[in-house]
Amino acid sequence: MLKNEKDIIAMIEKDQWMIEVLQIAKGLNLPDWWICAGFVRAKIWDVLHGFKRRTPLSDVDVVYYDRANIEESYEKELEQRLKMIKPDVPWSVKNQARMHLINSNQPYLSTFDAISRFPETVTALGVRLDEQSNVVLIAPHGVRDVIELEVNPTPDFMKEKYFLYEKRVKTKNWPSIWHRVKVNYL
Repeated sequence: MLKNEKDIIAMIEKDQWMIEVLQIAKGLNLPDWWICAGFVRAKIWDVLHGFKRRTPLSDVDVVYYDRANIEESYEKELEQRLKMIKPDVPWSVKNQARMHLINSNQPYLSTFDAISRFPETVTALGVRLDEQSNVVLIAPHGVRDVIELEVNPTPDFMKEKYFLYEKRVKTKNWPSIWHRVKVNYL
């Protein structure tokens, strides 16, 4: 079914709704942009569980990296623009050039760097369309965990921040939706 990054890309390319959402996000022309986290993870898990309907998303995370403008108000403006185009999508826009302040981290160097520091390996995923509108996938910690339905902390959440990982996975309670998902604890 899904064995590697190529399979995930092919799966997304066949999903008209995901491609439409990616095209709309691409239209913002944001630097170093991606749609990440649950947008990718939920689709993978839905397919692996044989769901016929898409699991509703609490948000669609559009992330980008722009040190020139780190105003949160600009992110809200972008969200409003996206909502005007496609109001049925729960858009969330965040500039990763400022999110280190919220997350108490060292400044991120890029969107890839920020995504690599998400709490779970299965969340540290992003997709976008390149200049030719091909789907591109980033997975700083690989795709094995998401394909194997195993939730593990990223290296940033293995020690001092482990309690945040633990709290988050309990709150998310992914196995209540995707029954084969296994959350691993240290």
